This record gives sequence, C-alpha cells and structure tokens, in this order.
Amino acid sequence: MGQTPSTAIDPSDRFNILSPAIVSNDGVEFSDELDKARDFTGDLPDDCLAYIFQFLGSGDRKRCSLVCKRWLRVDGGSRYRLSLNAQSEILSSLPSVFSRFDSVTKLALRCDRKSISLDDDALVLISLRCQKLTRLKLRGCREITDHGMVAFAQNCKTLKKLSCGSCMFGAKAINSVLDHCELLEELSIKRLRGIHDGADPIQPGAAAALSLKSICLKELVNGQSFEPLVIAAKKLKTLKIIRCLGDWDKVLEIIGNEKNDSLTEIHLERLQVSDVGLAAISKCSSIENLHIVKTPECSNIGLACVAEKCSSLRKLHIDGWRSNRIGDEALIAVAKHCPDLQELVLIGVNATHLSLTAIACSCQKLERLALCGSGTIGDAEMACISAKCVALKKLCIKGCAISDLGIEALAWGCPSLVKIKVKKCRGVSGEVAEWLKERRGSLVVNLDAEVVDGLDASVSDGGIQESGLEFPMMAGQENGADASTNGLGRLAFFRVKLGLFAGRNLVPCAFRRWSNAESSSNENL
Repeated sequence: MGQTPSTAIDPSDRFNILSPAIVSNDGVEFSDELDKARDFTGDLPDDCLAYIFQFLGSGDRKRCSLVCKRWLRVDGGSRYRLSLNAQSEILSSLPSVFSRFDSVTKLALRCDRKSISLDDDALVLISLRCQKLTRLKLRGCREITDHGMVAFAQNCKTLKKLSCGSCMFGAKAINSVLDHCELLEELSIKRLRGIHDGADPIQPGAAAALSLKSICLKELVNGQSFEPLVIAAKKLKTLKIIRCLGDWDKVLEIIGNEKNDSLTEIHLERLQVSDVGLAAISKCSSIENLHIVKTPECSNIGLACVAEKCSSLRKLHIDGWRSNRIGDEALIAVAKHCPDLQELVLIGVNATHLSLTAIACSCQKLERLALCGSGTIGDAEMACISAKCVALKKLCIKGCAISDLGIEALAWGCPSLVKIKVKKCRGVSGEVAEWLKERRGSLVVNLDAEVVDGLDASVSDGGIQESGLEFPMMAGQENGADASTNGLGRLAFFRVKLGLFAGRNLVPCAFRRWSNAESSSNENL
C-alpha cells in the first residue's frame, strides 16, 4: 500500500490483465495482445458490492450505477433513501423510478412554491410501491388532500416518522395516519393549512398509546387542536411548540396535570405562554432539556419553579428577548436545584457574576456555555467563569461588553476548555486571541474581531445563520454596547424589521453542532 505504478494506467483497461510471460531462448517476451477483459468485481456478492456503495458520495454512486447492468441493479436495490422533486410531471415516471429503487424506506417529496405538486393519485401509487416505507417528508405538496393521505396511511402501516410542511390537508389526514400507522414515533407538522380554527381535533389514535415519542408543532393557526393527542401520548419524550397562535397556558396545564414521566425535552418558542404554563410543565419532573425562546410573559418565577421540581435538567436554553424578566434570581435557582446541568445558553439575559458564580460552583458538570447579547456580561463575569468552571469545554461569547482583560483571564482558568468563540465583542482585539493561542496551544480560538454597526440582520427561514460555532443574535437587540446610527446601522435595522414582519427570525439551537454526537434521534430524511 502507498505505492504507485511507474506509468499511468488507462482507466478503460482497469479490468484487463497481462498475458503470462513467454519464455524463449531469446529471453522473456510479453505478448502485445491482452486477454479478454475480466470484471473481477463479478466475484463479489451483491451484498458486499451494495455495502461498498454506501461509502460513496451521491455523484460517485450515480456514476457507478452506469458501469454495468449489475451495478445498476445493485445500486437501485440498496438505495433506502430517496428525495424527489415532487412536481406534477413526475407521475408518469413513478413506476420506472420505484421499479429501480424498490427498497426505499425513507422518502422525501418536495415541491417549490411556483410549481404544481403531485396529487393524490401519485401519492397512492407511491404508497402501493413502497409499502415498507418508514419515513415520509412532504414539503409544499399542496395538491395532496385528505383523501390521498387516508389511502397512503392504509397502505403504509409501517410508517415511523411523518414530517409535513406547507401542505393543504387537515385533521382528517393526520387522524388517519394516527389510526393506521401504529408504529409512528415522530410527528412534525409545520404550516399545515388544513389545521385552522374550527377544524376537528386531532384524536390520539392507536399510535399515541403505543409508540409516539416526539411531536413538533410549528406555525399553526390552531395548534391547540393537537391537545388530545399530546395528552394521550403516554410515551412522549419530546414536545416542541414553535410560533403557534393562541393561549398555550391551558394546554400546558392539562399536560402538567397528567404528570408524564417520560417527557424529557420541551421547546417553547414565540408563544403566548406565561409563568402559569411553566409551573404546569414543572410537574413533568423528568425534563432534561428545556428551551424557552422569546416568550416575554415568562419570568424568574416560572423558571425558578421549573428548576425546583426538575432537578435532572441537563440542557437549558433561554432567549429572554431583552425583556429583563429572567435574570439572576432564576439562574440562582437553577444552580441550587440542577447540579447535573451540562449546557447553558443565555441570549438577551442580563446575568451577572452573582448567578454565574452560583452556577459555576454548584453545576460542576457544566461543559458548554453560551452568553449572547447581554450588557451585564463583562470582564468580572469572564474572570468568574475562568476561576470556577473547571469542567467547561466549549465557550461562546457574542455581543457582550467584555474586553481583552476578560479573554486574558481564560489563560489561567478553565483547565478543560478546548474551544472558545468570541464574536462581535467590540472590546476584544485580534492580538489577545493570538496571545491566548500561544499561551494555550491546544485551545481552539475563533475570534471575529470585526465591528458591525447596528443590528445583526442575518435572518432566514431557518433562523439566524450560524457559521461554525456562531451563536444567534436576536432581532431588535443591540450588538454589544450601543448600536450605531450611521448609514450601515440603519440599513441593518431596516433588514431586521423586515425579518420581524415576515416572522422568520427564529433562534436556532446554539450548540447544534456541539451536541450532534449526543443526540440520538430526529434524523432528517
């Protein structure tokens, strides 16, 4: 291994072999003719060849499928994931597509807004050809109705995950899936037009009692119609409610009264929910992962109640939206009652050295910390982190009032620190980053020393974008100390206002990449 031939080999001759040496009285001569080409991969079993294909990228795998008929057949039979452009014109091609890819278990159908999507007939045809389907993702399939989904559910009873967004079907379709797909584990609903005021409630069905573990509701007009399903899902582990209209306190109170011991993860984002709702979910004492994002009616009281009763909390993400209703009081309660905390993300929360000291001293397992957009996080708080957070491995500071002195403190503290990211902190220079790298050679230092005036306007449909370990800034909050009022600042502010009007400035998980290895579910199609 590691050797290369002395002369280049023609790729077209990669399966050819030289004829044996001919011994004569005049010496050794090689025949000028080559034996008939032989495909040595023919000795490999189909299963072995399919296993090799799994290590190839999409482009290489497509090219390999064109080598010969056998490779085409093996490639098609070993493709378990398939993503199709779900325009209406695809209907005539579906039989040939699924004749080739006859082992598909995970299917994604996407159609852009300007095109007409496939309809019920196409979906029924797919369900007949893919009866072993376990995952289905529908995006922008506006021509699919309740009737098509009912037929699909009856044919694909092994479905385990359904994710649909920007579709037109409603409660009848979802109820049919819950009735017939008894193995369903994950249900994700986003912008479902058929779920509106006056729509029928989503009934538990067989799946709720037997298998349903994750429910995600996003941007729904009448998300409360899922209340019976959430309550009846006794094995539910993850509940995410994001930008759904209506008062959610009552729904959370009913969930809390059920005292679901299996519920370990709750995301509440841009909802009308108050401390009443937080007090209700605190009755689910097994919660380990809690996200409270842009819920201005939540305060120290509600979060403290959760901390007191959910002592197994490991991950806590808070976006206070600069409302100043969540601060030291709640964080000190977290420090007192949640000693197993491993990940803490604070955005727009005015914490001080008082709460940070309490967390650092009591939460000895804290490994990941993010502090973003806080005017009270300064050099004193950085010194506290450096001195007290002995288990800290990843640190991100964004838009805080720290200086070079705060960064220098890390040179002598946080012995377990392996990576630090500092972004949009005006008092931090590039020189201190280089100095810190020299001081701690194994530490990865990522510094964005660029000063950006005005507000951070990098918003998109999926939320504010991350780069590497970049953390999100909130729309409407100042970047660091005071926002500039020059031309660039006004332009950025205008962009953020547009983002707010469009309702598209979500805060993504700050440690999406850091926690990737720890995550065990929610794999995308």
